[in-house]
Amino acid sequence: MSKHSTIIASKRYSFSLKKDIWNNKYLYLFIIPGVVWFIIFAYIPMYGVLIAFKDYDIVAGVSKSPWVGFKYFIEFFHEYNFKAIMINTIGISLLKLIIGFPASIILALMLNEIRHLFFKRVIQTISYLPFFVSWVVVSGIWYELFTIDQGGVVNTFLLKIGIINEPIFWFGNPDYFWGMVVVSEIWKTIGWGTILYLAAIAGIDEELYEAAVMDGANRWKQTWHITLPSLRSIILILFIFATGGIMNAGFDQIYVMQNPALMDRSEIIDTYVMTTGIFRANYSIATAVGLFKSIIGLTLLIATNALVKKFGEEGIL
Repeated sequence: MSKHSTIIASKRYSFSLKKDIWNNKYLYLFIIPGVVWFIIFAYIPMYGVLIAFKDYDIVAGVSKSPWVGFKYFIEFFHEYNFKAIMINTIGISLLKLIIGFPASIILALMLNEIRHLFFKRVIQTISYLPFFVSWVVVSGIWYELFTIDQGGVVNTFLLKIGIINEPIFWFGNPDYFWGMVVVSEIWKTIGWGTILYLAAIAGIDEELYEAAVMDGANRWKQTWHITLPSLRSIILILFIFATGGIMNAGFDQIYVMQNPALMDRSEIIDTYVMTTGIFRANYSIATAVGLFKSIIGLTLLIATNALVKKFGEEGIL
């Protein structure tokens, strides 16, 4: 292509872009507040990442604090409880992924089989309501359910049916902590995931099911050969996001359920950052740990996305 042709093509593109902006000016006006919000609260604060590589002094500020390189990253890796923090973070996240991720899919498939519309909506509403309850309230509910004091529902029930001979101190035994975290997570979030899958199921062509019935397929075969394959795209997208967030074990949830007796099994990266950065005012190491977590999460997200694309599916990037 000659230089003259390139100039003409560039002018045409510029004119086309200006025309598009003018024709959709009201839509762009709606976008502006969101863009401004992201610039102010998401991109400008990224300047603070430099704190991870500096001996940050709150008086001197970021620019005048001395550079220390990877000092605080190394310091975190040599923490006496580094191994426990990583095991707790990854272990809790993996359990949530392995148990909690399929739970929403299973519930959505079960609700899809309910033919009584009113009953279906009641079950869906009941499963979705806990999503709006804060973790502070959930923690209080869980404590009342599992309390060792007289009136604890779980201990009373287990004693009545003879599974245990004496009440269990659930919130004082680290061995039970991960289980309580995973179960409470599923109870709170299963409804949200179910709605996403039900919306996708509603978009499946009914003619596929009619053809399957004519071929003699029962409900199980219809679910296995039509419903699940049709959900594959949304399942993979949500799986990519879930894998990318594997370093986020759930700060709000664990922080409100944590107590000194459970520290060995409950200390995760986010609670460590809170303790170090806020309570001890060591902002440099807290930023370094947060950056380390973000890099691992981004790496996992990109790797999972690439793996999904390798199998011929659409990713998110």
